[in-house]
Amino acid sequence: MSTLKVFSGRASANLTKQICEYLGSPPGLITIGTFPDGEIRCKIEQDVRGQDVFIVQSTCPPVNENIMELLILIESFKRASAERITAVIPYFGYARQDRKDEGRVPITAKLVANLLTHAGANRILAMDLHAAQIQGFFDIPVDHLTAAPVLEHYIRSLSIPPEQLIVVSPDVGSIKRAASHAESLGGRLAYIDKRRSGNRVEQVKLIADGPMEGKVAVLLDDMISTGVSICGAAHLVQKHGAEKIYVGATHGVLCGNAVEHLKTAPVERIILTDTIPLQDELLPNLKVLSVASMFGEAIRRIHCHESVSRLFSDSMQLWTRGS
Repeated sequence: MSTLKVFSGRASANLTKQICEYLGSPPGLITIGTFPDGEIRCKIEQDVRGQDVFIVQSTCPPVNENIMELLILIESFKRASAERITAVIPYFGYARQDRKDEGRVPITAKLVANLLTHAGANRILAMDLHAAQIQGFFDIPVDHLTAAPVLEHYIRSLSIPPEQLIVVSPDVGSIKRAASHAESLGGRLAYIDKRRSGNRVEQVKLIADGPMEGKVAVLLDDMISTGVSICGAAHLVQKHGAEKIYVGATHGVLCGNAVEHLKTAPVERIILTDTIPLQDELLPNLKVLSVASMFGEAIRRIHCHESVSRLFSDSMQLWTRGS
């Protein structure tokens, strides 16, 4: 492990600190700043020649600035003769621009993948990409983690009887994810028929294999961005008689009026992870779970040439520690 070095971009300093605590080694020494004209500057403050370097940086808002910073960090370590550079991207920005859904639009997720590769990254470690096919946009290895075990561990701690639990997919596109959660947690599955017209989103109807009255609904998605969809889903589930409603996601982007939407939603608890820096105080009913142990174990396994996929079949203590 002496050749393993973990460094942080400015977007993921706290998460990196927790990852390094799991690994039992201090974060790498690096200075990152901004010139008066807005250009990003950095200097690696220790020798990394021949080292196995992991750079932790979420490309969350401000997205463009954080992506550019990550590219500069990768290039810096490449020029400093690091043996291998792994970009650890807890939240991958531009992931929703993964296809041409109309004419004359870019596939920006592919562009970002190309930029990371050309900057010098040898490997990518990410969590809950918005679209799994983004892994195929890279010509280098990609390890794709999921926060599902962390979220499910917390939901189990709520001691909801399986016969009372209904896992609700907020839209058709998330049914597969919701079905996996329902199977793991032992609850029933429901989904919401959502229609989008321009910037307007409407939850048309709830489709379930049984009544919602008196049940506990858990709405799970990969991210909460503006909060319009998930909050609209919560209101619809309440309308159908749910006794309690929990909302959960891996990535708390929380842009625009998301906080205001969530404050007025009929939700018992909002469950997010720390892939994007958040404070519990942001919302009175917010619970932030840590994915640091999962990232730490994945980094250890990559460094030691062990299986990352087996991480999900090993002891739950590896990724639920401290959550």
